[in-house]
Amino acid sequence: MKVNNLFTDDEAVSPVIGVILMVAITVILAAVIGAFVLGIGGSQETAPQASFQWNSDGTAILHNGGDKIDGTQLSTNDDCGGAATHSTSTSITAGDEVVTNTDTCSEVTIVWKSPSSDDTNVIGELSK
Repeated sequence: MKVNNLFTDDEAVSPVIGVILMVAITVILAAVIGAFVLGIGGSQETAPQASFQWNSDGTAILHNGGDKIDGTQLSTNDDCGGAATHSTSTSITAGDEVVTNTDTCSEVTIVWKSPSSDDTNVIGELSK
């Protein structure tokens, strides 16, 4: 083995590594562009942001502030045997009653369902 050859030898694997990296970058770029063109990523609808509170006598839950909510997209889970009913109004804004008949409930969960998919989100949880 000649030590001088180690320092003067210009042959290396860098061209092979360069080709592999260029192919990998091309494949990744094609996959990203294809996902955008075909719409694979899709768009996610965000749940409305709102705050809720019990009314003064504890018989209803009020929309305390935040986004306007379509009542037809709401459902409730409660611990009062299903006595609570949610509003079916097409426009629930701050100050409106969202859930009624809650006088026997100690916990109520307000669930929003996306109109364009089967996704659901809990947008409010209240307990007395």
